[in-house]
Amino acid sequence: MEQRRWIPGNDFTLLENGEEFFPRVFACIANARREVIVETFILFEDKVGLQLHEALIAAARRGAQVDITIDDWGSPDLSERFLSSLREAGVRVHSFNPGPRPFGLRPHLLRRMHRKIVVVDRQVAFVGGINYSADHLKDFGPEAKQDYAVEIHGPLVAEIHRFTHAALAEGLRYAGHRRQWWRWRKQFRAAPDELPPAGSAEAMFVVRDNRRHMDDIERHYRIAIRSARKRIVIANAYFFPGYRVIKELKRAAKRGVDVRLILQGEPDMPFVKTAASMLYHYLLRAGVKIYEYCERPLHGKVAVMDDEWCTVGSSNLDPMSLSFNLEANVIIRDRAFNATLSANLEKLMCHACSEVTEKTLGELQGWDRVRSILAYHFTRYYPRWAQWLPRHVPRLLPAAAMAGKPMPLFSPAREKA
Repeated sequence: MEQRRWIPGNDFTLLENGEEFFPRVFACIANARREVIVETFILFEDKVGLQLHEALIAAARRGAQVDITIDDWGSPDLSERFLSSLREAGVRVHSFNPGPRPFGLRPHLLRRMHRKIVVVDRQVAFVGGINYSADHLKDFGPEAKQDYAVEIHGPLVAEIHRFTHAALAEGLRYAGHRRQWWRWRKQFRAAPDELPPAGSAEAMFVVRDNRRHMDDIERHYRIAIRSARKRIVIANAYFFPGYRVIKELKRAAKRGVDVRLILQGEPDMPFVKTAASMLYHYLLRAGVKIYEYCERPLHGKVAVMDDEWCTVGSSNLDPMSLSFNLEANVIIRDRAFNATLSANLEKLMCHACSEVTEKTLGELQGWDRVRSILAYHFTRYYPRWAQWLPRHVPRLLPAAAMAGKPMPLFSPAREKA
């Protein structure tokens, strides 16, 4: 198995919510001269999606090579007009695992492409949990999401760039596009290996897939929790981790580490809170402190441990992210960035959260007690049985295939160029 490595010399900027994230991404795409690569789970045809649409078209018309990969499950309703205008401008639009839709249904729920990555001109990258939809902006209203991403400069960008090229090549290969796959391989090999230092942060780009890196993100969480000596703060949208993560959190709290979880108080999906709350008693009794974020739906997937380690990415600590989806996180060792993210999370806990205690929860009785026991033991075994479910390889097809319309993978204009 390929081992991820710490890469020094990086600079990270924390971006909170769409108000900070979208302007930076769109500005970088507006300055792109050679290449733009975007991966996203959700792309909606709303004001944010239309801004991205306009930025990608403009970049392609300037001569940049532009590729965007969307997930068929997360982005099911893009109009033919939206997609065709991208293709006509030379944007190569890929859909992850588009399959048949019997009776209009979308059966491919498991094994989604949940990553959110942008790489521009191999000089700047973005990784996080923010999709391209208006519900990441505060003016969306009470359902606007709280979320995070990072802007990255430095040698780690080359690592992320290599990954995105390899992911596109692999997807094309398994979709049967051998000719295009070979072209991607040539481009991938031609890219120079290193970028000059841009800062002082060490970092690692960690992914979860269904082949070689099935538990990498969870494993790095466990290593960091096991190593923590002072504090652990995890803010997670969907919290239902495996038994090994729960066990490490309990052990950390019992050895005197200040362990805090920021979880959903106003979830966008009600069952999320129900699932997490089934584990509350086990964690509270071990000394873990739990805060429910109550201003609006929490969509973040971030954590800080002690004074250096932190992570930002797309991966939740739940069965979908840890056992099924394709995910991407950056893990950062840097005191300055850790302090910035820590201050942000501290502000959430102080001003936007309610602390959950054993007293406020009350005793588990009847069916609630049975459900809690079942949930706890489910965490012990789901990673084991998840491995027996089908693990499809990442197939990429033209986005038009989502509507059942055969289209060339690359536009004719871009092929001639």
